[in-house]
Amino acid sequence: MNFSNDDYQQQLNAKHNQTLAEFAEFGVAEVEVFPSPQQQYRMRAEFKAWHSAEGLSYAMFEPGSRKAYDVETFVSGSAAIQTLMPRLRDCLNANQVLRNKLFQIEFLTSTSGESLVTLIYHKPLNDSWQAEAELAAQQLQTHIIGRSRGQKRVLSQDYIYECFNVAGRDFRYQQLEGSFTQPNGYVCRDMLEWAAQNSRDFGGDLLELYCGNGNFTLPLSRNFNKVLATEVAKPSIHSALHNCELNQIDNITFVRMSAEDICGALNQVRTYERLKNIALQDYNFSTVFVDPPRSGMDETTTEFVSRFDNIIYISCNPLTLKDNLQIPHKTHRVERMALFDQFPYTEHRECGVVLRRR
Repeated sequence: MNFSNDDYQQQLNAKHNQTLAEFAEFGVAEVEVFPSPQQQYRMRAEFKAWHSAEGLSYAMFEPGSRKAYDVETFVSGSAAIQTLMPRLRDCLNANQVLRNKLFQIEFLTSTSGESLVTLIYHKPLNDSWQAEAELAAQQLQTHIIGRSRGQKRVLSQDYIYECFNVAGRDFRYQQLEGSFTQPNGYVCRDMLEWAAQNSRDFGGDLLELYCGNGNFTLPLSRNFNKVLATEVAKPSIHSALHNCELNQIDNITFVRMSAEDICGALNQVRTYERLKNIALQDYNFSTVFVDPPRSGMDETTTEFVSRFDNIIYISCNPLTLKDNLQIPHKTHRVERMALFDQFPYTEHRECGVVLRRR
C-alpha cells in the first residue's frame, strides 16, 4: 500500500467526485470533505491469533477468503495499538497459560492513549488464567478482558474513556468493550463538530434515533431545549446515561427503544410501558438526527423522519443514504453535505446530510 500524500489525495478526490455525481439528483453541488490522518487513525482493531512453530503472531484474512496474512506492523492503528502489539505478542509467547487456545485479539484505544485488550479463547478461563492475565495487564499498563464461550472475565474494567472537544467544550465518553464506537477518533471529532455547527440555529427540541452511547447526543444537546434519544442496545443505553451524568448534561432523556417503536409511539399507533413516565406531548420537535446501521432506515421510519422541519442524517453507506433520501427530498432540500473519510485507502465513505423543509 502506498501511504504517500499524493496517493491519498488522489483517492480522496475520487471519493469526493463519486459522491458529487451520486447525489447530484438531490441538488447537491458541493460536498465538504473531512480527510483522515494517513496513519495511526484506527482506535479499534481485531486480529486472528496465528499459532505456528515460531510462536504466536497477528494475522488478518483476505476479504472473502480464508487466506491469512501475517501482520508485523499495523500503521493504520493508533499509536497505542502500535505500541502494544509487539509487547503483547512477546508477553503471550512467553506465557503458555495466556497463549494456549487463544484465537482472537481485539484492541480498543482512545486518542489520549488509553487502551483495553480483549483475549478470546477456545477454552474455559479459570483462576490460573486470571492470575497470569492480571500480571500481564500490570506489565503492559493496559486493561485486559478474557472471553470464551458463555464467559467474560473482567480484570479491572471493560471500558475506556475518550474525549472530544466540540464547539469549544470537552465531552468525555465511556466506550464499552463490545459496543459500537466510531473507529476513527479524529474523523469522529470532525463529524461531531460538523453536526453541532450545522444545527446551532435550529432551536426547539431534538429527536435522535440510533443514539448509541450518546456520541452525537451530548454535543447536539447544547443546540436544543430538550432531547429525546433512543437506542435498542441495552449496554449502549447504560453508557449513554453514564456519559450524560459524566458531562453534567440534564436536558437529555434516553429510552431503550427501536426506531420503529418510537415512531409508532409518536404516531400514537400504540403505547409502551417504557414511555409511561415521559410526556411525549410536551416535546416541540424541530429536528431529527439519525445515524442508522448500513442497511439504512425502513420505509415507515423514513416517512416518519420526513415530518420534521430539519433532518440531520449521518450514513456509513451511500447506497442506502441515497435510497432513504428519495422520500424526504419531495418536501426538503439538501442544505449541506459532507464526506468523512473514516477509512482512508478503502472504498468506504461516510456521509452527512442536512435537510430543511422547503
